[in-house]
Amino acid sequence: MSRPFPPQRSSSPGSQMRVNGKIRAREVRVIGPDQKQLGVFPLNDALNLARQHGVDLVEISPNAVPPVCRLIEIGKFRYELAKKEKESKKHQHASTVKEVQLSPRIDQHDLGIKLQHAINFLCEDMKVKVALKFRGREMAHTEIGFEVVHKFLAEIAPYGHPDFQPKLVGRAINLMITPLPRNKRAKNPRAAEQEMEAAAEEQSHEHKPAHHSHGQHKPKVPVNEQPSSGGLNNPFSGLEIK
Repeated sequence: MSRPFPPQRSSSPGSQMRVNGKIRAREVRVIGPDQKQLGVFPLNDALNLARQHGVDLVEISPNAVPPVCRLIEIGKFRYELAKKEKESKKHQHASTVKEVQLSPRIDQHDLGIKLQHAINFLCEDMKVKVALKFRGREMAHTEIGFEVVHKFLAEIAPYGHPDFQPKLVGRAINLMITPLPRNKRAKNPRAAEQEMEAAAEEQSHEHKPAHHSHGQHKPKVPVNEQPSSGGLNNPFSGLEIK
């Protein structure tokens, strides 16, 4: 009977590598704890060498002839792999370029929206390309476009810096903005506002009065005014017998 779904395999770094007794090669090339090559050893001798150093024998290049193994603790090796993968993703993310388009006649509200988009991109370690395009007779007053660009750069200075000064190319002013390092970059104001809203909401829940499940207290009815039917509503009490 076939299984309806294939078994899931772990995709974590180092999950598919062979370690110690799972290595199948008869002889391996060994790299020591100091990352220096120790030579080619039979598998049993390489395992004994790993035991002497108190570490694991990790196969790092199974397709090499002979396979290459390293003397290192498997936990430390997986940590190094995860760290390298994280760094590579970070550099890959930093190479992403987002574009923000401006115009010489842009109003203050639209400029604020464009500015917030650029701040979001820079806070995510993305580069921002700014392009201000002139149309028709706007080319007669390019100084207005440069004023808009310089105002944009002044507002975004806490988050990124231009790779070069704004320059007019054809009918557009182009420049590239690179994010500042995290330790020198200002915090995203939108993230700060979200944190303040969450803190205010949590504080309001803490000071909110508890609801009583019994509801409001009903006025007590004197005993002499209660119906004489044992406290029950008698549907025939108002019926006149002839």
